[in-house]
Amino acid sequence: MANKDSIMKKIRLEKVVLNMGVGKSGDAIETAKKALDSISGKKSCARDAKGTQRDWGVRKGEPIGVAVTVRGEDAGKLLQRLIDAKGKKLNGRSFDDFGNVSFGIREHIDIPGIKYDPQIGILGLEAAVTLVRPGFGIRFRSRHKASVGKHHRISSDEAKEFLSREFGVAFV
Repeated sequence: MANKDSIMKKIRLEKVVLNMGVGKSGDAIETAKKALDSISGKKSCARDAKGTQRDWGVRKGEPIGVAVTVRGEDAGKLLQRLIDAKGKKLNGRSFDDFGNVSFGIREHIDIPGIKYDPQIGILGLEAAVTLVRPGFGIRFRSRHKASVGKHHRISSDEAKEFLSREFGVAFV
């Protein structure tokens, strides 16, 4: 049994990524950027299509979505607002076995502090939350890259416990 009080087992929030898949370029992208900028307080970036879909009229390289990544203390504050928008309830199937949580919000005006703007309208978004432990950086370093051992990974139960303790989340 691993020592849960070990400093290397301490879980923390690494980042929150907000994503809006618009499906077309032009004014819709600019509208989604305004919405994500107002939600996160950060500058959002357009995401390009990876391939051509003739049936949908989408060409490779055309911007079809908008995303923003928030880290640090701002990520904690944003996550609390997003969880409040979900009524402090998340689906238990939203967790994977690597410390990641994903959920959607149907209307961005449900987020506390966001008011309805007739120029933006009502948009939905997806949120992806990444939890990490010390030592997870070995996945991304340039030399001697390695995977995280299976006993050091964050299980879905550990992620649920962290979110319920830190953010008061209940699971459905």
